[in-house]
Amino acid sequence: MRYLVLMLALGAAAVAMAACERQGTDRRPGGSRSAGGGGSDEPLLLLDAGEEESRPPTGPVADNSRCFVCHLNYVQESLAVVHAKANIGCADCHGPSDAHIADESWASGGNGTAPDIMYPRPKINPFCLGCHPKDKIDTEQHKPFFAGAAEKKYCTDCHGTHRLAERKCQWK
Repeated sequence: MRYLVLMLALGAAAVAMAACERQGTDRRPGGSRSAGGGGSDEPLLLLDAGEEESRPPTGPVADNSRCFVCHLNYVQESLAVVHAKANIGCADCHGPSDAHIADESWASGGNGTAPDIMYPRPKINPFCLGCHPKDKIDTEQHKPFFAGAAEKKYCTDCHGTHRLAERKCQWK
């Protein structure tokens, strides 16, 4: 029975693809989005709107799939996306975190296992500056930060929404 359902689904997909080809619709990135190729060039996704972060990567991309199984909120989070496109994955900052990934106790209300490396606020800036030293990011927008006069004191206050507003569980 399951093979019959699978065959029906594949058949429906083939029919839909054939219909798109007959109409001249190309759903691939960079392809025409309307019949005849002269219609709207609206982005397929919000991130396709031409923002710098939506540029395709030029090299290998980090595989964060182990993390995204639970942490879907980071799939399009700017800090995670920019670093992944530079082949810097979750494990590069937070360690492999195998015990964290294997622990499902949080799902039943228990306290989960923390990732191997976490960054309380006082450790955020020293860690970020390890890869992004002051001489590389000493721009006008960072001058108040380096002078200690900025309202926003941590890299993650401006860059991305990587910090959770509220933790749902306490670590073991």
